Amino acid sequence: MKIDNPFESGHIKNYLLLYASIVVIMVLFFIATTLFNDIKDVDKKVFSTQMNENTKVLVEDVEESIPKFKLLDTTY
Repeated sequence: MKIDNPFESGHIKNYLLLYASIVVIMVLFFIATTLFNDIKDVDKKVFSTQMNENTKVLVEDVEESIPKFKLLDTTY
């Protein structure tokens, strides 16, 4: 089975049309998303920096807890 050179057989026009149609479709989708996508204003979220009582107790418990496992003094 012999493969024809697309430049000589005229098939290159079909490849270029396929490529151009894909580019046109991509441009149309880009234009559609920019025109019809309404960007809403998003309110800035403000987080509380104060620690409540439950969090303070948990932090103290973690600091006072003794680990179950002791690491080795030397590494191998």
